[in-house]
Amino acid sequence: MVSGKKTKANRDSVLAARASVVASKPKPWGTIAAVVAVVALAVGVFGYAYTKIDAQNAKAEALAQWTPSDTNKDPSDKIAGVVKKQYEASKHVTATQRVAYDQSPPFGGPHDGVWADCMGTVYPTAVRTENMVHGLEHGAVWVAYNPDKVTGDALEKLKSRVTGQPYTQMSPYPGLDKPISLQSWGHQLKLDSADDERIDQFIQSLRRNPNTYPEVGAACDSSGFPVDSPPPFVAEAPGPDAIPMTGGTTVTSEANQPPPAASGDPSAPATPSGAASSSTPPSS
Repeated sequence: MVSGKKTKANRDSVLAARASVVASKPKPWGTIAAVVAVVALAVGVFGYAYTKIDAQNAKAEALAQWTPSDTNKDPSDKIAGVVKKQYEASKHVTATQRVAYDQSPPFGGPHDGVWADCMGTVYPTAVRTENMVHGLEHGAVWVAYNPDKVTGDALEKLKSRVTGQPYTQMSPYPGLDKPISLQSWGHQLKLDSADDERIDQFIQSLRRNPNTYPEVGAACDSSGFPVDSPPPFVAEAPGPDAIPMTGGTTVTSEANQPPPAASGDPSAPATPSGAASSSTPPSS
């Protein structure tokens, strides 16, 4: 009996000792903290990715209603503030002539035979209006802004919508009556803020919308246009010798045709016609 009691006592003592060792062994707090950090990071990464994807999907869904279709040929009709006008296409002037445009900035009418490059080109200086208008005829959207009113972060937001985006062009437009003005052929929208959601709606609705511009299939890259040193914007109103909105030389459609020779080149197809206008239109 004594021997049995001693054996049980010894066993209990061993178990107690083991329990004491386990109890006294320090917890691996460093490892636990590392695991917690990894889990938290993973949750954060996946959460951010999900949020970003969700935001992109929401934006895509929001813009879907502004995408042209057979049943929604001109989505810009639903954008508040858009002004629409009808203009005759394929009317050219020479590099030394000015047009008595009826709008400022213009969004249709006679234009230079060479179009300003509009393959996502952001011009740092104001460009001759007659060249910029030509790109609209090819399906481009022109983002114009008042350089005295749009600077810093607002300017960068506009650039991000244009840079590298085919059939889009951007330039300062001195004297513009609003901070921002968007143009496509026959359409214009003037805005106060670079954060206005209508900028994306306008571009989505009208850039290369085959229902709204005259020369479907025409190119927007222009090997004949000096992108690095474009012809400058002229602030003064055109004189009495300016080409009227009904003037210019009618030319063959440029759809699926190569870019013309540079302005001023004898081979450039741009001989004007039409009576001169004595009106004093907006600056060109």
